[in-house]
This record gives sequence, C-alpha cells and structure tokens, in this order.
Amino acid sequence: MRASFLACPIDLLTMAETVELARGAMRCRRRLQHVALNVAKFVNMRSDPMLAADVANSDIVSIDGMGILWGARALGLPARSRVAGVDLLAELLAVCAQEGYKPYFLGATPAVLHQAMQHARERYPSLVFAGWHDGYFRPEQERDVVRDIQSSGADCLFIGMPTPRKERFLAVHRDELGVPFIMGVGGAFDILAGTVQRAPARIQRLGLEWLYRIYQEPGRMWWRYATTNTLFASILVQALVKQALGHTFGTPGAVPRGPSRIGG
Repeated sequence: MRASFLACPIDLLTMAETVELARGAMRCRRRLQHVALNVAKFVNMRSDPMLAADVANSDIVSIDGMGILWGARALGLPARSRVAGVDLLAELLAVCAQEGYKPYFLGATPAVLHQAMQHARERYPSLVFAGWHDGYFRPEQERDVVRDIQSSGADCLFIGMPTPRKERFLAVHRDELGVPFIMGVGGAFDILAGTVQRAPARIQRLGLEWLYRIYQEPGRMWWRYATTNTLFASILVQALVKQALGHTFGTPGAVPRGPSRIGG
C-alpha cells in the first residue's frame, strides 16, 4: 500500500511482501525498481527536486531507516516495520541461490566489490553472478557499463553507489537495462565485504545505527548525520504541531494517500 509521508511516497510493506514482489518480478521478467528511504535521502529530496522525482517514479519506496518508521507512525500511518536495504539484499541473494536467479553487482571500489562477492559466494555456495562492475567509472564509460549489464542476462541489479548518483543512473537507463528487479543498496557492499561493521541488533532497534556509523567513521559521517537528523527532526515536529492544531480546530488531519505504483 502506497502512502504519503510529508509529501514523500512510501510503500507500507513488510520484508516478506517486498521479497515476494521482487521474486515475482524476476519470475515474470517485469521491471520493478526499489528505493530504500532513510532520513538522509528524505532530507536531500527536500532540496533536490530531481532526486525527489527519481524516488517518486520508483515502483517501491521502502522504509529503510528507523527515523522514517517512527515518523510515519507518529503521523498516523500504519507502518508495520522497516525494510532495511542491507537485509533485503541478503534475503534476495538467498532467493537467487535457491531459485537460480543471477544478480549483477554495480558499485564500490574494485577491492570491496570483489570481497563482497566472495563473501556472498561463501554464504550462498550455489549463487552465480551474472556480472559486476565497480562504481568508479567515468561519464564516458557509462554506456559501456550499460551494455555490460544488458548483455549479462541478469535477473536483478544491485547498485552500491551514493545518492543521488545511483538514482540518476537508474532514471536515465532503467528501461533499457533489461533487468527485472533493480535496487540501490547504498553502502551494503561495504557491510557484505566486512570493511564496515553493521550496528548490533539492539542498537538497530533503538534507531541508533547512525551513531554507530559515526563511531566507526567520525570524520566522514559526523557532519552528515548532524545536519540531516536535525533537519528531519525539525520537519517532523512542524508536521506534528500542524496536525495537532488541525485536530484541535476541527480540520481533518489525515495524511493523504496516493495510488500505488507497485507492479506498474
């Protein structure tokens, strides 16, 4: 079910529902683009109309971050759980190994990419990759990368490039890639490779993964999270106050919902 969260579309799906939609897309060879929405991406969308359009035009917009999940619930949306991108990647690699689908990895440095693939093969011995390419290609090489994906026969494409680069890449090329299921995975290749450690489960449940990332990479992550988290909190508080005032003075406070794009 698609809903509107502060003018941003989100799909209120569980992990199992999302996996089943991806499996159906691969089985039927029907293109389905997935976007994982976290606080940083949400905040960047507010000042980047092109990124906002790229996200809105995706088929599935999953709740990736705990901040988005809590914010949606606070505004009255029936959000049951988040679908973290790194967890969805693991689930779909298991599906690929079990059912013979072939993934394509695009992104990260060559060393991280190959380590991530090695660890994936160790975890899922029957997994066969359709292809791979690092994310450090120049603009003039982009067409070659697209051709490689096209000729790979991949059933799913996982892109580990930063926002908004991966969203722009998909907005331009997704219809010509010939890959049924497409998903941006952010820094999941680093986690799969073991170069970045994921927060323990309890810290994840508390919504403090961002703090754990700062602990691991303070120089790179501190300012990013300090600014995006503060802006997100401000946006959410304003919306909650507006909603409360609307209820107080008799104005309907329901959050508008838009039509679902899933399967379209």
